[in-house]
Amino acid sequence: MIELHEVVKEYPVPGGRRRILDRVSATLPGDRNIALLGRNGAGKSTLMRLIAGTVEPDDGQIVRHARISWPLGDKGGLHRTLTGAQNTAFVARIYDRDPQELLTFVETFAELGNYLHVPVQNYSSGMRGRLAFGLSLGIDFDTYLIDEIIGAGDARFRQKCRDWLRARLGHANLIMVSHNVNMIRSFCDAGVVIEQGQLFFYEDIEDAIAAHLFHLNVEVSRPAPATEDA
Repeated sequence: MIELHEVVKEYPVPGGRRRILDRVSATLPGDRNIALLGRNGAGKSTLMRLIAGTVEPDDGQIVRHARISWPLGDKGGLHRTLTGAQNTAFVARIYDRDPQELLTFVETFAELGNYLHVPVQNYSSGMRGRLAFGLSLGIDFDTYLIDEIIGAGDARFRQKCRDWLRARLGHANLIMVSHNVNMIRSFCDAGVVIEQGQLFFYEDIEDAIAAHLFHLNVEVSRPAPATEDA
């Protein structure tokens, strides 16, 4: 479970400051797979980083009752001057994992070959995504934060990511940001819509999608219900 108490987050903009989250209080249950939805610039990635603790609120408090991953789509957590292997060793020490065990997992999962021993600053965006995803899946978290990272790599690798993530969801949950509604429907059963600095939680993912698309003035059709054979 993740609790937000009167959370405020602002960023400087020309002529002043823009408030992304405006005194937000909400409880995100720890037993649901939750989509974060909102128009571009609404604050989805900002909320993800706040939940992860990689940025701090300007006011208010966030209480985490779970082990939470870093946002998988936020590659800024990788040390660019270190190699992939050195990043892996660093993460292993932070999370009290055996460095060689984690390196073996990342080496197999990320499929970076010799690039695992090259500084991350020389990686393509997709390669950084593979490394970040492998590092996160190599650690047992209660909640995984997913920010569009499943789009990294070719179709085969994207399917591999989905399969591994589903396996992790046997004993964990996720919070996901994605513009792919089919992806959201595939992984999430509840949703949060961010609109004008406020959070609106929906128990049913279809209600969340409908509310999000309403704000975008897009007509939405629910999937047809399953029918029983006569």
